[in-house]
Amino acid sequence: MSGAPAFEIGVFTFGELTRGADGSPIPAARRLLDVLEWARTADQAGLDVFGVGEHHREDFAVSSPQTVLAAVAAQTTRIRLTSTVTVLSSADPVRVFEEFATLDLLSGGRAELTAGRGAYLESFPLFGQSLDHYDQYFDERLELLLRIRSGNPVTWSGATRAPLENAGVWPRPVQDELPVWIAVGGTPASVVRAGTLGLPLYLAILGAPERFAPLAELYRASAAEAGRAPERIGVTSHFHVEPTSQGAKNTFYPHYAQYIGQNMPRTGRLDREAFEQWSGPRGALFAGSPAEIVDKILWEHELLGHSRFLAQVGLGGLGQAETLRSIELLATEVLPQVRAALGDA
Repeated sequence: MSGAPAFEIGVFTFGELTRGADGSPIPAARRLLDVLEWARTADQAGLDVFGVGEHHREDFAVSSPQTVLAAVAAQTTRIRLTSTVTVLSSADPVRVFEEFATLDLLSGGRAELTAGRGAYLESFPLFGQSLDHYDQYFDERLELLLRIRSGNPVTWSGATRAPLENAGVWPRPVQDELPVWIAVGGTPASVVRAGTLGLPLYLAILGAPERFAPLAELYRASAAEAGRAPERIGVTSHFHVEPTSQGAKNTFYPHYAQYIGQNMPRTGRLDREAFEQWSGPRGALFAGSPAEIVDKILWEHELLGHSRFLAQVGLGGLGQAETLRSIELLATEVLPQVRAALGDA
């Protein structure tokens, strides 16, 4: 990715429809308009990346990241646009490539694709696929996606879709090579795959950040063993920032507790004490003042050596004004300090 700074910061969302105090969910139409405003604010404030993820459930507004990102492309000028993630296991790689190539053309070469297995399994029965072939779907479809990216026309055969024989896949993107990242939640085999294939890697930090350091090393070792130079590592984390630490935590706690209760029921009820631990100096949750956010990004950078940080925003039905202010502070207060500390002005 030519011209990219050495360290990038951006925001992303799944378009959660978290239920409010009255028990009613945020309407999907309103949430999508919120997402477009988050993207415009991130672009104008100077952030590097904007992403949306894919779910096929009633409590998420985004089932087609490429459609939402196309709308974002029409309303932004410079920010890079990525899926976070595309559930490649239950998608047709030919169609996925066509759609992201189209997004790249519409955005003037700003598209990226993040391939993942997805945190939920609802897309498999929805699209008539058996969970018995869960791993095989991802392996074969990633192979086909990369084959389409590297050359045209394409010849390919596998067990999970019809073969292709000298097939043209159009349109082609603006970029010489459409960026494809791999997102993992902590599975070593997935990390090894990304390193071996020479693909950049996202680590979703949802537990103690220290436990991801061996995965970052495994990724680099796998790339080296395959004779490749290691690609970039990105980190994704839950996020909210305000001018003061206490203000950020007081605002965010009830919303985040609601989010955890709805989206991570196995975690159980998140009490204030646990929230304070999670958002502490060595916790995975980024909730605090700009200085605290900067310190935590730099600490994780020492652990992982990552060069991209994506903050998940708007969690738990947090108000639009608070979310927009958080995005602005990330761009105007956090990003310059992180780059200055890393010598990346």
